[in-house]
Amino acid sequence: MAVRGRFITVEGGEGVGKTTNMQYLRGRIEAAGHTVVMTREPGGTPLAEAIRALLLTPEYRGMNSDCELLLMFAARAEHLAQRILPALRAGEWVLCDRFTDATYAYQGGGRGLPRERIGQLETWVQGELRPDLTLLLDVPVALGLKRAGDRSAPDRFEQEEVAFFERVRQAYLERARAEPDRYRVVDAAQPLSEVQQQLDRALEGLLSGG
Repeated sequence: MAVRGRFITVEGGEGVGKTTNMQYLRGRIEAAGHTVVMTREPGGTPLAEAIRALLLTPEYRGMNSDCELLLMFAARAEHLAQRILPALRAGEWVLCDRFTDATYAYQGGGRGLPRERIGQLETWVQGELRPDLTLLLDVPVALGLKRAGDRSAPDRFEQEEVAFFERVRQAYLERARAEPDRYRVVDAAQPLSEVQQQLDRALEGLLSGG
């Protein structure tokens, strides 16, 4: 029987550099001899990607917050069943761009939905599964939005007001303080080489078998 793989999530607001740093993390994990499955939320399977399109399109900017929350977990249920859990059972390491912490940050902090409601859905959809390590790439909101603004047309979330993203960031930081054993906060405002040194230190425990 294969040893269960590790589940690593990369979190953060807009413009924190998740895409670049996930590629770096993948290389470091593969260099240590592990097979890596890279995926994202919402998304990761054809059905979950279709739900992602509904969530991100600006056409539905006035979407009800409860509808948004339920769609997030609907996509997550499919993602877990079809991709994440099979990979972990096969001994593969899953590296995921956002997971349930993002729901607590965006729908909880940003939208103001009760954390208890999110927690009930988390337990229903995930059972006891939680990430082994969560890397929070943190930058001041103004810097992150400036970086994100240099990209293509903004999606439904990227069109929110600055205050929304400030609430998202604070929700992330609150979760990191509440779960220091799982979270590692990375100062992503630093030069890329320094960010990646922080990532190396954060990975040490898992890569050494801790």
